[in-house]
Amino acid sequence: MASHSPEHYKTHYYVPDSSVYPFVSSIALFFIALGGASLVNGYAIGPKMMTIGGIGLASLLFIWFRRVIAESPDYNMDVDKSFRMGMAWFIFSEVMFFAAFFGALYYLRNLAVPWLAETELLWPGFEAMWPSSGPLGAQIVTNGVPSATEISEATKYGLIDPLHLPLYNTLILLTSSVTLTISHHALRASNRAQTIIWLAITVALGVWFLALQVTEYIEAYQQLGLTLGTGVYGSTFFMLTGFHGFHVTLGAFILFIVLLRCMKGHFTPERHFVFEAGAWYWHFVDVVWVGLFIFVYIL
Repeated sequence: MASHSPEHYKTHYYVPDSSVYPFVSSIALFFIALGGASLVNGYAIGPKMMTIGGIGLASLLFIWFRRVIAESPDYNMDVDKSFRMGMAWFIFSEVMFFAAFFGALYYLRNLAVPWLAETELLWPGFEAMWPSSGPLGAQIVTNGVPSATEISEATKYGLIDPLHLPLYNTLILLTSSVTLTISHHALRASNRAQTIIWLAITVALGVWFLALQVTEYIEAYQQLGLTLGTGVYGSTFFMLTGFHGFHVTLGAFILFIVLLRCMKGHFTPERHFVFEAGAWYWHFVDVVWVGLFIFVYIL
């Protein structure tokens, strides 16, 4: 790729060559979506299609990101500004994504459940309690209207102690935000060794968080019987925490790639937007978890 003078970057906006990557990635995403739909509907081909689409998308992204990294020396400050705007809008879309789930949680707890208790559409004696009555639907089908004792026990079904694994994970993510900030300040101070060390600690904390969340899910399934089918509480719990876990996985992967690039010396104190973008995303994930910890586990 040809190099240009500093004056060139002040007057020219870098435009990449035409690429087939977006088209090919859409095909891979189509395979993943179609495979997921097939899996949900019980078709044996579903997992195979998802695997093909996942491998294709991962391979494409690896090639695509390598090309973007190679192009980065040609980016001027206008390109940098467009990247910042794009990342800001992406995080805003993520904010609205989680806002929809938090809104659903609020609607269920504060509007739907009390309304059902007032109208007695489900069964006589239904009370507006949260967590909701869990597997009471199955009890009604098999045993008729549940007794007061069954209702009392079922309303406690699926409660997770917030001062156990959820609290540990909260402390882990809050600590990771601190270590990431220290790493960023070290990068701006041209301290490469400290940048790498603190960023590696951040990635390790993210992996630790995911390991504890897997442990929590296993305990929820095996000890509490809490699943996606355990009433509206189970579905909202796993949707909120599950999607957040996916975002932590993505954020940890991003920071891991940034760590590798730091080790290769790709960033300078003045030009390191990829690091900043990963940090923005990670701090966003941390803030979402604090909201989850308060509204899902405590309240």
